[in-house]
Amino acid sequence: MQKLNNGDIIDVVSPSSSSIKLGNSIEIAKEKLTNMGYIVRFSENFSKSNMLNTSSIEDRINDLHKAFESSDSKAILTSIGGFSANQLLPYIDYELIKRSPKILCGYSDITVLLNAIYAKTGLITFLGLHYSSFAMKKGFEFSENYFLKALTQNEPYLITHSEYWSDEAWFKDQENRNFIPTSGWKVYNDGIADGELIGGNINSFYLLQGTEYLPCFENKIILLEFCSEVFKDASIYEFDRNLESLIQCNDFDKIKALVIGRFQLSSGVSEALLLEVLNQKPILKTIPVIYDFDIGHTTPMLTLPIGGKIQINTLEQSFLVYCDYFDN
Repeated sequence: MQKLNNGDIIDVVSPSSSSIKLGNSIEIAKEKLTNMGYIVRFSENFSKSNMLNTSSIEDRINDLHKAFESSDSKAILTSIGGFSANQLLPYIDYELIKRSPKILCGYSDITVLLNAIYAKTGLITFLGLHYSSFAMKKGFEFSENYFLKALTQNEPYLITHSEYWSDEAWFKDQENRNFIPTSGWKVYNDGIADGELIGGNINSFYLLQGTEYLPCFENKIILLEFCSEVFKDASIYEFDRNLESLIQCNDFDKIKALVIGRFQLSSGVSEALLLEVLNQKPILKTIPVIYDFDIGHTTPMLTLPIGGKIQINTLEQSFLVYCDYFDN
């Protein structure tokens, strides 16, 4: 797999919801990426939509395969998340992807694609910005910086926490933003761990249980973040049972660490509620666990390698990405 360079083509696909939901964000994001030095190319069914706000499985599979097969593009960005990406898993040509490896980046519902492709092919994928994320006008510097660190270099790098965060429908009002100061990532249980990163949005990741698309947990660092859009007042209960379901998997006791993303304000999940959940799971006292991490459905957010080697050191508040996944 090759890193992203100035002047490269980025293919944009919609394997979950259709980009028709993005409105004028499509052009704003295109202008941002163009100014960053990239060429944006949309897939044939990028904005095609049915009654479920997506296109057919066949259309989405064709777009994904063509993007991987393309010899002139270096990366694939998903347009947006949604609810239906796991429909594609039985139809993906994983051998094609192994023959034509390239960057695939997105988050939320795209979690299922990222982890399934890693499990089936060994290809490092990237939990991070959607194409639509690049439409953000304010407070985007942190997200852009770590997108570039993850996708454009070979050197290891340390991640530092953001200085502020936001939880709002920024795409509805780009000018009036509410930024909240951060106090850094928080530690539930101390320790140092090296491992390969898997996970993403817990609402999507747990859908892979019992399938051939779930990566093994042994020697893994699992990252989990939660979307409160659907569950709202039931968010803490849904997070709790999804986490418990993962803990009950046969090899969860072989993981190296757990990273929990920052919860949205709309979830109603306070620090006290989260700690109450974690305290009920004795296994989490045996591994490093951090929370309020800069990933998921709040902004800004990191871009991180699924399957990539990382190190967590809670004692020094450090998070190292080895960044050894690109060809020299």
